Amino acid sequence: MNIQRLNELLYDSKEAVLKGVKVTTFFAALVAIILIVLENGYHLDADESSIVHNCMSVIFGVFSVGYFIRLLYDFERIEFIKSTWIEGSVMTLIIVSGVSYSIFGIGLFDSIFRGIDFRSAQHWHNIFVTLMMLYLVGFEFVKVSSFLSSLTIKPATTFILSFIVLIGIGTGALMLPQMTIHEGGAPFMTAFFTSVSASCVTGLIVEDTATYFTYKGHWVIMVLIQLGGIGIVSFATFFALFLKNGVGLKQQLIIQDFLSTDSLSSAKTLLSKVVGITLTIEAISAFCIFFTWGSKVQFASLGMKVFHSIFHAVSAFCNAGFSLYSNGLYETEIRGSLLLHVVIAFTVIMGGLGFSVIEDVFSIKSLRERLEKPWKDWKLGSKVAIHTSMVLIVIGTFLYFMLEQNTTLKGLSTLEMLVAAFFQSVSTRTAGFNTVDFSLLTNSTLIFMIFLMFIGASSGSTGGGVKTSTFLLISISSIATIKGKKNVELGKNSISNELLFKAFSIFVFAATFNLIMIFLLSITEPNLDILKIVFEQVSAFATVGLSAGITAKLSVAGQSLIILSMFVGRIGTLTLALALSSRVSTNAYRYPNAHIMIG
Repeated sequence: MNIQRLNELLYDSKEAVLKGVKVTTFFAALVAIILIVLENGYHLDADESSIVHNCMSVIFGVFSVGYFIRLLYDFERIEFIKSTWIEGSVMTLIIVSGVSYSIFGIGLFDSIFRGIDFRSAQHWHNIFVTLMMLYLVGFEFVKVSSFLSSLTIKPATTFILSFIVLIGIGTGALMLPQMTIHEGGAPFMTAFFTSVSASCVTGLIVEDTATYFTYKGHWVIMVLIQLGGIGIVSFATFFALFLKNGVGLKQQLIIQDFLSTDSLSSAKTLLSKVVGITLTIEAISAFCIFFTWGSKVQFASLGMKVFHSIFHAVSAFCNAGFSLYSNGLYETEIRGSLLLHVVIAFTVIMGGLGFSVIEDVFSIKSLRERLEKPWKDWKLGSKVAIHTSMVLIVIGTFLYFMLEQNTTLKGLSTLEMLVAAFFQSVSTRTAGFNTVDFSLLTNSTLIFMIFLMFIGASSGSTGGGVKTSTFLLISISSIATIKGKKNVELGKNSISNELLFKAFSIFVFAATFNLIMIFLLSITEPNLDILKIVFEQVSAFATVGLSAGITAKLSVAGQSLIILSMFVGRIGTLTLALALSSRVSTNAYRYPNAHIMIG
């Protein structure tokens, strides 16, 4: 029977069979989630664990059969294999392992791990199997993103809902018994606060991350940071690029808004590079961190040293500020590791510049082009992000150095003081790490830190705040107004009124929101110092994660307000406003000009 004859025989049943496969694999994915939760979230005995593993084998079988049915019913099979090569590779590994177990009585991965002298081959085998299962489950749910284009809700609303879903999943995961040292798992409010803080890449905590959560809990937090930093919709859409249906218009609109790009085509192009940029920088950072911990830092094993390096690299690039040390980077063993502090600081800076800026300035393609064409300049947005960030870092370093010489910097050498001042200046704008004792900060330092936190990172980055571009546009617009200039100019470019209105809207919305939240916190937390309340609130809104030491002291009402601030700060005030607003039916009219006294 030739290929043409086979295709003709399959044609009539194609639609029904593929629909059945889609439904079956979707429900298999739901069952797989339950199995993963049971295996990694609860303490199972040997018999229960065996049942779970056997069920996982059945689910793997369902996925494998589903894949080969899809291959059979795709009449361009070579192209199908090329477009699904990752999924196909996973299926092949699963089948080889299953055959190996059936013939030799031992799984392929067991043999490999024992062969390279892993002390706990079964442990690593279980991790590997879980990761493969998570990939297959994730692949099934990513397919759902192809339906985004048919939804009638706004892209901004979809973006917000994605974070709500991520937070909900994170909360449930952190409440599982194996995630914490707390018997029975973390209480709802603790898990909810931590999930919001991680998903919104903030770093504020009500329980010590290092000691309260287990190794598995740390993994959950790191995944939440990674997905929250990139944007869960962006992450899902990236993988949707591998699907044959591609990326829908609504998905592109979401990415355009999240990455702050100026067109749909640039959003789609940049999206395919975002995950690559993120993983590359995080890998380089983790490698550097691994070798700069310092001789005083002790790890239980090589694997734990690797994990600590990866965790802090992800936390730094995503500007999250979570640390696996109780005192952050002020921990006794690492407070003197200056190279470590510098590596983390530059990782934070890269994450805070924005993906489009990294692509424009630091990509190999851009660097090669500028070597060949020295006259080619950076994009205006890249100039704004880099120059404004540099100015704010220098000002912050100078002010911190001058104000804290006799307090948090006392007793340090000149080099140590400069590195500490530089690190705090970088971290304050949205990262949330600390290399000094924040309980000793003077009020004047807290005030200028509040200012830096409110400005935050650059547009399209993993950081928060009103963004450096917003701050710059408002500044130059104010100066132009004072000088009586009709046009606002930046370099040799005129800034449109639309951009200025957008900048002022963000600023006013952010300022008003923070004032309301500070007022409410002053009511719910009457016994706390008002300056520390202001610091905590702005830190939450700007997704910074620095604290003056009052987070754990907040009441349930106070924690709820901080949770709301972290969420609004992460999704962006403008995104929230767009999601809640409705466009006017028409603007093809204009009322007479009015004169109002100003000032």
